[in-house]
Amino acid sequence: MKCNTVRPGVECLFMKRAGCTYDGGSCRPIVDDCVGCERIAKHGAQDFCGSYPEPEIQWRGGICSFATHRRVSISTGEVLSSNPLKASKRAARKK
Repeated sequence: MKCNTVRPGVECLFMKRAGCTYDGGSCRPIVDDCVGCERIAKHGAQDFCGSYPEPEIQWRGGICSFATHRRVSISTGEVLSSNPLKASKRAARKK
């Protein structure tokens, strides 16, 4: 259904016939970490996340999984070296 509380006219999963069913009855505005994200939607004087109703919860564990302005850096760690003796024995078995 379309929201009729803080984001009028926007499709919302939490909006039911009885009103907004999200905790507290409405979506929460963005937090400072959200600034620069492409998912921000401006409604009235406040900015809201277009993907999640309470952005503060998304940032508690580190980085928001919906963030488009930040990326997670993944380290590959050390490359395991192979034992040359075992490698030569494996090669000899395959012949």
